[in-house]
Amino acid sequence: MGVDVVNAMVLLANFVVVPALAYGSQLALGALGITLVYGILRFANFSHGDLMAFGTMVVILLTWQLQAWNIGLGLLPTALLALPLGIAATIAVGLAADRAVFRFYRLRRSAPVVLAIASVGVMFVLNGVVRVVIGPDDRSFSDGARYLINAREFKSLTGLAEGLTIRTSQVLTLALAVIAVAALFWFLRRTRAGKAMRAYSDNEDLALLSGVEPDRVVLLTWAIAASLAAIAGTLYGLDKSFQPFTYFQLLLPMFAAAIVGGIGQPHGAIAGGFLVAFSEIALTYPYKKFLGYLLPDDVRPAGLLQLLSTDYKLSVSFVILVVVLLWRPTGLFRGRIA
Repeated sequence: MGVDVVNAMVLLANFVVVPALAYGSQLALGALGITLVYGILRFANFSHGDLMAFGTMVVILLTWQLQAWNIGLGLLPTALLALPLGIAATIAVGLAADRAVFRFYRLRRSAPVVLAIASVGVMFVLNGVVRVVIGPDDRSFSDGARYLINAREFKSLTGLAEGLTIRTSQVLTLALAVIAVAALFWFLRRTRAGKAMRAYSDNEDLALLSGVEPDRVVLLTWAIAASLAAIAGTLYGLDKSFQPFTYFQLLLPMFAAAIVGGIGQPHGAIAGGFLVAFSEIALTYPYKKFLGYLLPDDVRPAGLLQLLSTDYKLSVSFVILVVVLLWRPTGLFRGRIA
């Protein structure tokens, strides 16, 4: 019985826990960008998903070029070398969009819904650019060691019936997400510019009277949001694959994560990202084999015991979003950018 329990736990870790940790990290980084823009610039940026796609596209093109030149990182993906330039390009596009579109409405004190609608236009432009440049098909750009440990090695090492597979991209996702989040919170709490952003988020008029430069705050906000978008998009592409439309679909779970945690609250975006990720994966996983290890033979389930088909994965985010808006509109965490 003890071995069966261990097999059940390994099975759950392999198909639920590890994938959800990686996916949750990607959603958290994306939701952080959304919540920063909302908390400081006061509008919902629907172009964030396609900003992620643009940054990932640049990383892919640079990665292919580096691979053609036989430049790489050995066991690690070559995309890590291209990521800084991808971040720079995404920041440039984010600032260009602000200068060309959002600044016009911001200076006229337009309602947040007007800025949100404008962001939809930016979203379609970015989506079109990405599709024209790299095409609509799946693109793979991962190289190096694909697995840190695969199921066969794990079974051979432990003697268990179930194997545990841990991909390099999953470990990189967790590591880079921790570094990015730690750097962001350090910047917001410890630097003068970060404190200015928090002050601007808390009370714009008082911050301006205190000498905070609004143009600098806007520039930093877009730079940080675009950086997070490029990192999140690249990590998602490495972990799965790159397809432009997929990043549009990520908007719903990212907004759900931001709203569940409390829009404008970075802590909440992180918590919301993992909550949405675990909910999506746990509710669409078939538990037949898992319970088969834990239950006696005569009561083992005959069906898949899958609460939802994977075709309805996105509906989980939608339901979570609706429930939170009805039950606790402020989200799990309340407060300003901190």
